[in-house]
Amino acid sequence: MITLLLFPLFTSLASAIWPIPTSYTHGETVLWISKDTSFDWAGAGDVGTLKVQPNYDLDFRTNSNAYATTQYEGDRTRLKRYSEAPTGDEMIDQAIYSAKQTLFKKNFVPWKFHPRNWTEPSTENRTYISNVRVEVLQDDPGDIAKPLAGTVDESYALELSEGGNVSITANSSLGIVRGLVTFTQLFYKHSDGGAYTPLAPVIIFDIPVFQHRGINLDVSRNYFSVKDIERTIDAVAYNKMNRFHLHITDAQSWPLEIPALPELSAKGAYRPDLVYTTDDFANLQYYASIQGVELITEIDMPGHTSSIALSHPELIAAYNIQPDWDTYCAEPPCGTLKLNSTKVEDFLKKLFDDLLPRILPFSSYFHTGGDEVNKNSYLKDDTVNSNDSTILQPFMQKFIDRNHDQIRAAGLTPVVWEEMLLDWNLTLGSDVIVQSWQSDEAVAQIVAKGHKALVGNYKYWYLDCGKGQWLNFDPSVSAQYYPYEDYCAPFHNWRLAYSYDPLGGVPADAQHLVIGGEAHMWAEQTDPTNVDRMIWPRGSAVAEILWSGAKDSMGRNRSQIDAAPRLSEMRERLVARGIGAEPIQMPYCTMEGTVCQLGYQP
Repeated sequence: MITLLLFPLFTSLASAIWPIPTSYTHGETVLWISKDTSFDWAGAGDVGTLKVQPNYDLDFRTNSNAYATTQYEGDRTRLKRYSEAPTGDEMIDQAIYSAKQTLFKKNFVPWKFHPRNWTEPSTENRTYISNVRVEVLQDDPGDIAKPLAGTVDESYALELSEGGNVSITANSSLGIVRGLVTFTQLFYKHSDGGAYTPLAPVIIFDIPVFQHRGINLDVSRNYFSVKDIERTIDAVAYNKMNRFHLHITDAQSWPLEIPALPELSAKGAYRPDLVYTTDDFANLQYYASIQGVELITEIDMPGHTSSIALSHPELIAAYNIQPDWDTYCAEPPCGTLKLNSTKVEDFLKKLFDDLLPRILPFSSYFHTGGDEVNKNSYLKDDTVNSNDSTILQPFMQKFIDRNHDQIRAAGLTPVVWEEMLLDWNLTLGSDVIVQSWQSDEAVAQIVAKGHKALVGNYKYWYLDCGKGQWLNFDPSVSAQYYPYEDYCAPFHNWRLAYSYDPLGGVPADAQHLVIGGEAHMWAEQTDPTNVDRMIWPRGSAVAEILWSGAKDSMGRNRSQIDAAPRLSEMRERLVARGIGAEPIQMPYCTMEGTVCQLGYQP
């Protein structure tokens, strides 16, 4: 570990680092940074200098020769690597390039965070930062781009002297990536050009509380282009999250190309062009990895698999039952993989043999779903013909065992939704990560059984809630559903998301098993038009809880009054980066300090 003293926490309207660091002190000296400022870096045992071109116009950059070049949007070029994850050096290279892009092309003038009579710092007699030195103190592990939770140290230390020297040190390349994000948040754009910080000298030490910090995006119920997903990954990385959960198939569509089973996407996608090709999928995994984000792929099963019936009807039971579909599934179209079918086993082996080797370079995990499996659907499964739990449970155990054995043999760790453990009472391997979504009581039950848990209580961290029903109601029943609220209404605003404690209800001796959590963006009513504002900045509120913890340094619940101006500033930074994040307050509130509070105790 980096040996540093912990400095007293100090925040103000002019020091809006997000997520809030473990310890942070700053001054009031203005320093400028130039496009020509050098970024020098040293690894454990060697020293090198990265020459980052200040006017380099690529959005996605690497120095590797093992990349194919593809043209997008006319003259825009991106570099894609298909077969292997980035090295730590490549991640640092990209992070330095991204930091310069943020400082000089994706920055903002902070007028919203100062009174009306505020004047920007003088542009005369500027003192410039001389160089930024980046140092990795230890050798990276071989799996730096796809670490299991808790196996890589993401801490970093950042020092900016009053004379303009910058040092960012960390025990891993991932720590450097996080530290460079923080470095960009010290700077603002000046109306007359250039970037400056009013905060020198700065001393920061930072380390995340939780090992798994993610966003889950459903790209099956609505289709999102590669560009839309990349933009979401950009925001995930800038919030120091380290996991992007891609819920890529479901009942409504199968948009993922599987070369061994091309009919799945050919018939299961909404349209032939709304498909993620093998190149798209590899690019997305690499795009996340090089920013220090591990993409975790979910193929939900045995439920939420109705789209398979469009190409393989023999594999699916209770397909698209109407009109009483709600007897057999949570939402239409119904359908579940048959539980006692050798054809299903053969299909899954072929699917996994194709897909898992393409995931392995970029992730240590594979998510097999397991949520909302309706036992009534097996009344229409000719391989079991029952909805009796005592009959179904052994078949489900065999189904999960087969899948997880193949996943482990491929070198991956299985992830499941909580129902497989708590509702179906399955015996899961000790390595299996169990993702909870229904309650804090469920989290406590998961860790009581000895499993590592991911939190994401739908009452707090479901970002799709509060938009009203997407179902239509016949006049004969509509009155009983009025005013047509969705099942998890009301809308979960950022303050509610920020109030959630992932450790609430978990005994102290089991809290180490809560490795983190995710906010969830289900897409029944979300598509590329509104996805940015649906996730951000509420996702940022979740990011701070997962990075900094739900309690402050005094053990108190984190303050909205402290968080609101910082989150407003983070929102401006996201907007400057091309993310359509919603505002959380009007400029009057951020310009006038504490005037928009109730019960404020100065």
